[in-house]
Amino acid sequence: MATQEFYVRNESETEARGPFNIEQLSTLIDNGQITTDTLFYDATTEQWAAIDTSEELKAALFPVKKALKMRTKHNLQSLNAEVTDSRPPITVDDMLAAAEGRTTDTKDRKDPEIAMARAAAVGIWSCVFMLIIAALAELLPAIDFLMKFDPAKLLENPLVILGAADAILAIILMLGMVTIYPVVRFRAALGFGFLGFVFYTQGLSMPFLATAGGSVGLYLCTVSVSLPMVVISGLVGLAGMAGLAYHLIMTP
Repeated sequence: MATQEFYVRNESETEARGPFNIEQLSTLIDNGQITTDTLFYDATTEQWAAIDTSEELKAALFPVKKALKMRTKHNLQSLNAEVTDSRPPITVDDMLAAAEGRTTDTKDRKDPEIAMARAAAVGIWSCVFMLIIAALAELLPAIDFLMKFDPAKLLENPLVILGAADAILAIILMLGMVTIYPVVRFRAALGFGFLGFVFYTQGLSMPFLATAGGSVGLYLCTVSVSLPMVVISGLVGLAGMAGLAYHLIMTP
């Protein structure tokens, strides 16, 4: 269950949020955004159900906490003893710096939610640029067809359809609508399956590898929550899309 992804929504909402793994759901619980009444999509039954109805998921997200008992301290310091602590008082800025992992004592314990937010932002814009490069690569070679646009011959130019879809997906992602990530993943698989097959059958190894890199990078940027992984995936995807664009645009 640790690697399983979940979509959640409140009972009064119609739009789902996600996908989230168990660690991300726990963070949302800590922020008060998820309760036991929150609905999750059960892929087994293909229905929405409250977290409270799933014993396994409830146990993972809302573990029973053991009550703590205070031990009696016998050697109590006298209340009349003079306080000799010379440390400066803690300010609000000090507490914020500690929470964000900017102090010497907390630099190795940064808030995971902040790191995930940065990774998500890098992932979104990496996907946007990859889709824009792919759209240009698929539409520019067919500029003559687009100028004369004949719907009857549209199926003879499948790259035009794929390019238009890439452009639309890029615009939607620029608006921050990450709920279309499943569509982006499907696009990554479709692009590799279609273009990869074409290049493979023609014996074009470099365009095939570029298509594979672009598709894998695009897919991983939608599922990774680790900043280093997202950066690597984005670089691989951008390099792959750039190589594909070079082949489609420069090859007659």
